[in-house]
Amino acid sequence: MFLVFTILGLLLEALHGFKIGWYLDVGNETRRMMLRLAHVHGTLFGAVNILFAVTIGALSNSPAVTLLRASKMLRVGAILLPGGFLLGGLHIYDGDPGLGIVLAPIGALAFVASMALTVSLVRHNKA
Repeated sequence: MFLVFTILGLLLEALHGFKIGWYLDVGNETRRMMLRLAHVHGTLFGAVNILFAVTIGALSNSPAVTLLRASKMLRVGAILLPGGFLLGGLHIYDGDPGLGIVLAPIGALAFVASMALTVSLVRHNKA
């Protein structure tokens, strides 16, 4: 994930550097914003996944079912949130993002659920 969205960032830099109209034209501001949001969120989710992996070692006394659920929700969020921005930016309609953008809030909710479960596991482990 980290690698994929880092490469997307390099691709966006290339589109900018070569002055590609599909990306830079004034009418494509929504596309530009959606693709940048996809890149940033995807890259940050890569970092959050690494931090989650480090945290798992400290949660050895936690219920495995909750830990697995938190991990799955994090993966769902890491796919849907940046994926929604990416798909929303690929096809724009009169300045609005494409239909793929509906995935972004679902991914955000999955991420929040994952973080809530992780916080509860950390609290459970301290007790």
